[in-house]
Amino acid sequence: MGWIDRCFQVMDEEMMFESSGHRTRFWELLECYGRYSFFTRGLCKCMYLAAWDEEHFAVMLETLAGMVLAKEQDTEEMRLSGELMAEDDDSPDQVVYRLSAGFLQGRVEMPDHPEELPLELQYLLGRALMASNLIDSVPGDIPAC
Repeated sequence: MGWIDRCFQVMDEEMMFESSGHRTRFWELLECYGRYSFFTRGLCKCMYLAAWDEEHFAVMLETLAGMVLAKEQDTEEMRLSGELMAEDDDSPDQVVYRLSAGFLQGRVEMPDHPEELPLELQYLLGRALMASNLIDSVPGDIPAC
């Protein structure tokens, strides 16, 4: 069993998916983009977040398709784009963009006062941190083409 399959299995066994749609979207992202040279554990964490709903899933698909077409080798442009989106957005999505940009750099960037965020966003952040730890715990090397 490869890393992608193990990762998905761990996430499934730990019941990290909010719905069958979340589960399916995450699997589709892993299956389609998990073997490109830009795929990392950090990107996998971003995929988990993006798969949460259709809107963010569509943004992730568009971004990843662009990366493939541009023959990107890493996620640097994606990280910079996420940081710019966070700066230009004062909605709750700003927190998610910052968290995603941090994941792409191998770190976790949480807001200073998460308890002041809406409960739904606090829940999402908590689940994202749990997913991050699970993804980090999956043994083996990430495949690359």
